[in-house]
Amino acid sequence: MTVPNPITKSRKNSAFKHLMTVHWWMAACYVIIFSTGMIMVQLPANLDIRSPMYSFHKSMGVLTMALLTWRILTLLRVWWKKYTRRFPKLTLPWFQTVALHTSLYVFMWGVPVAGYFLSNSFRPNNVKFFGLPLPDIFPVDSSAVGLARNLHFWLSYTFLAFILLHSLDQWKVIRANLRRFRSFLGKAKTKGDS
Repeated sequence: MTVPNPITKSRKNSAFKHLMTVHWWMAACYVIIFSTGMIMVQLPANLDIRSPMYSFHKSMGVLTMALLTWRILTLLRVWWKKYTRRFPKLTLPWFQTVALHTSLYVFMWGVPVAGYFLSNSFRPNNVKFFGLPLPDIFPVDSSAVGLARNLHFWLSYTFLAFILLHSLDQWKVIRANLRRFRSFLGKAKTKGDS
């Protein structure tokens, strides 16, 4: 008979669990955003699907901003619980982790803001959240479109490079999650066959 570990049990019900939930929701959103972004810019301008793809891409960008706000509030709760009990050991690995995660948060904020800048520079009322019009943050300025496009492009691909660094840093976690996912699929297939 196994005895439940109270530390594991409390951690599963903690703010950390909420943080990881938001993390994976955002990861799924970014896969969708990067995929649609790479596809839609390659499509011919006269193709009917291009405009709905841009609208969907922008809506997903707005969604990630909302999730980012939730994530930051949850992260502050996690940090408060963790660091009010024990101050972190200021080691080189700790600073590296903080620097990487801070960079990721800057990109999570900067990429959609640059996309908003691009959309607003191009024309007014150009950002909607699944059909709901959102206010313009930046003025229409045709001379800024090139700058906004370059900013959005370079921030996006630099962000992608940082995501890859983060994935390499967390490779053990990714492998464990892939094993769990395969096991889940295997069990679901077995249930479906019976």
